[in-house]
Amino acid sequence: MSVIASDLLIDNARHTQSIKAGDYYLGTIKAGQTFRIVDLEGNQAADTLFFNANDPSERYSAMDTIREQSNVYLTTGSELRSNLNNVLLRIVADTCGRHDTLGGACATESNTVRYDLEKRCMHACRDSWMLAIAEHPEYGLHKRDISHNINFFMNVPVTPEGGLTFEDGISAPGKYVELTAVMDVIVLISNCPQLNNPCNGYNPTPVQIAVWD
Repeated sequence: MSVIASDLLIDNARHTQSIKAGDYYLGTIKAGQTFRIVDLEGNQAADTLFFNANDPSERYSAMDTIREQSNVYLTTGSELRSNLNNVLLRIVADTCGRHDTLGGACATESNTVRYDLEKRCMHACRDSWMLAIAEHPEYGLHKRDISHNINFFMNVPVTPEGGLTFEDGISAPGKYVELTAVMDVIVLISNCPQLNNPCNGYNPTPVQIAVWD
């Protein structure tokens, strides 16, 4: 873990926005801008995708990021790399200490397989992403562009046997992660609505985003 606080003041941000549990955020962060995600009430997962704003076929890659940093967890100093092995963003501050890039996002299909057939109708992160790109065609994103994601604030330990488990979060109210964009990037967040495992403490809550020049 590498817990480092930021010097940036929320009052000086050029833009702030709250994202309700189960809702999405879609926007562009320019190269050099800094982007913060705040876990307002604690123990909430923010499932996040990043794309090159000038060519969305270049997108965040868990494989390239993990390989280059030799670590399956993300924290201060981590470089988020694309499927072309270019740096999209760098984590410059982090008061949570660790973020997941292996567990993936919930979907109606995975809810059915993992939990129960009756859970299929429950809202999931993939639904939020699909709604976002359908409502905002101007970003040029399509279903095929939904790939690897980061689960900010989510606790997914790797077991000694090499498996993954979904555990109670290690975040707390007001914890945040802050990233500086290396290139113009599209940010797509689903504020996770999952109720069937402890990634949201069985009680999804809002997160906040803030952007500084």
